[in-house]
Amino acid sequence: MTARAHGFWVILLTFFIAYLLAIVPFPQWAMHFRPEWVPLVLIYWVMALPYRIGIGSAWVAGLMLDILEGSILGLNALALVVIAYITLSVHQRLRMFSLFQQSGLIIALIGLNLMICHWLQLATGQTVSNSLLFLLAAATSALVWPFVFQVLRHLRRGFGVR
Repeated sequence: MTARAHGFWVILLTFFIAYLLAIVPFPQWAMHFRPEWVPLVLIYWVMALPYRIGIGSAWVAGLMLDILEGSILGLNALALVVIAYITLSVHQRLRMFSLFQQSGLIIALIGLNLMICHWLQLATGQTVSNSLLFLLAAATSALVWPFVFQVLRHLRRGFGVR
């Protein structure tokens, strides 16, 4: 098996685990604190392998998330494409940041992702909530980012994903 094909399966496995984590049941009071696992994994892979994972991968990942969540097709896809584009634009600078600085950018990117999804849900009539509690997921995503980054970097280096 070639190294390129081997790396493809590692990337797919990390997305599969992120999808599983995205559907883990949480108590109702903690639903706003659920980290955004799929966008976190997408941001890592776009930052680490911008020539392999980009806008198209974000679109497919978003469509899969739409199907998994049962939301309007394209809702998460559009939000993830925007996040992937921004990450592609700053990936060289993002690599130079410390994990603490990266967490600051992660809270902004995930917050933007959540805002886009919320606005589209409001526009399509899927939600009527005017509360900003959904943005708490951006804070928890930023808190778990150093752990996600270290685990994915260890996998990428361990399996020689290029």
